[in-house]
Amino acid sequence: MSILQVNAVKKIYTGRFGGNQVQALSNVTFDVEEGEYVAIMGESGSGKTTLLNILAALDKPTSGTVCLDGKNLSKIRESEIAAFRRDHLGFVFQDFNLLATFSLEDNIYLPMVLSGKSLAEMKERLTAVARQLGITSILKKYPYEVSGGQKQRAAVARALITNPRLILADEPTGALDSKSTDELLRLFGEINQKGQTILMVTHSVKAASHAGRVLFIKDGEVYHQIYRGSGTENELYQRISDTLTMLATGGEGR
Repeated sequence: MSILQVNAVKKIYTGRFGGNQVQALSNVTFDVEEGEYVAIMGESGSGKTTLLNILAALDKPTSGTVCLDGKNLSKIRESEIAAFRRDHLGFVFQDFNLLATFSLEDNIYLPMVLSGKSLAEMKERLTAVARQLGITSILKKYPYEVSGGQKQRAAVARALITNPRLILADEPTGALDSKSTDELLRLFGEINQKGQTILMVTHSVKAASHAGRVLFIKDGEVYHQIYRGSGTENELYQRISDTLTMLATGGEGR
């Protein structure tokens, strides 16, 4: 069952006073099935960030629709959009976006506090997610006291604790060393195997090779896609590398 439907999405930015127009997205169409792990790749300027902002309900398309569980994100009232985002989407960012003056525990609690959850429910959920991600022993520490990999695991815990329909990850391995990258990708795989739907924007071939499907964005639209199928991560890595080379040299996709 598709939980995310992106249909003919176009995004045009108009300069101040109605000046120059820039078309960031021209005709993006794809679905994400429940339980899928999808990576989105493309060169800088291809429209990946614009697309992610629209999927996160941080921006609206000029035309076209984005529906999560059949609900058109553009139709949600401004007064309700923050709560919708908090209750239905989980976010993992390259720079972690942890509040420096909050402990890791309080950072993870934050979306549930904003949702008005009881302390008992928050503690129950935190215990489960912290154990799953291996961060129980560092919950009382502050972001400046832990490693980049530990910060990112705390950020993943914050994304998971609301039981979101979809996790959106923006270059989640971009600020991590190779060991922490391997650990995060392993965790993403485990989370996905338990049924969590993940959509990740990345420049990293290694990160993308852990997904089940890879979409390539070029000139503001989906240019090509690859399914893992029964292949290995190494085989998918090679296919991604070949596709990126094809895109860079002007080869045919789709």
